[in-house]
Amino acid sequence: MSGHSKWASIKHKKGAADAKRGALFTKLIREITVAARTGGGNPDNNASLRTAIERARAANMGSDNVEKAIKKGTGELEGVTYESCIFEGYGPGGVAMLVETLTDNKNRTSAEVRNIFSKKGANLAGAGSVAWIFNKKGYFSIDKAQKSEDEIFSICVEAGAEDVQTLDKNYEVYCDPKDFEKIKEVLKSKGIKYEEAELTMIPTTKVKVAGNDAKSLLSLIEALEEHEDVQKVHANFDIPDEILEEIAKEIE
Repeated sequence: MSGHSKWASIKHKKGAADAKRGALFTKLIREITVAARTGGGNPDNNASLRTAIERARAANMGSDNVEKAIKKGTGELEGVTYESCIFEGYGPGGVAMLVETLTDNKNRTSAEVRNIFSKKGANLAGAGSVAWIFNKKGYFSIDKAQKSEDEIFSICVEAGAEDVQTLDKNYEVYCDPKDFEKIKEVLKSKGIKYEEAELTMIPTTKVKVAGNDAKSLLSLIEALEEHEDVQKVHANFDIPDEILEEIAKEIE
């Protein structure tokens, strides 16, 4: 997962530009609205809503926008009804991909996502074709400067973490979704700040990709993430860090 996480970190640093375009806010508003609709408007009783609000605050979204999104979800304000739709396919190099969307028009989104795949030399596949490769997990990224490896390992494993990995600049913590909120609260109680905290899809196997396939794959991911209906893109690629850094410089 480190390759995908490395790219996600690069994307996170570019987040300010995304916010200026409004694309990031649009995705966050949809996420908050759907979370409020399905689990209620009180974040204390709705873990999905609480996580979505945290993500919005991290992106510097104003509280007014957050409140409006919640009220649209609960029906207090009129709003569009979004439905979740997941697309599966294969990218350059045979990489398995899951694309999560929230849309008010499934047919339109399906056609547009298919078009993006086609233009980038990739192919959509039938439901269940790649989903079996991924498992839903809780994920945290923590700056290494805060605690030693032993401390983070001890705190997180005791709280229920399944795996703790040490990378160059951060720790990656993985857990069963049912332990996600518990670990989040334990980290907060210990004064440990996380750079990212989300429920995500982790691949059980990875595909090594390099050269033009790597560039084409990341170009595909970029194009998908720029689509306003796309919330998350998951892929089981393994690209060397040096190649990720080179491609990152090209897109800055």
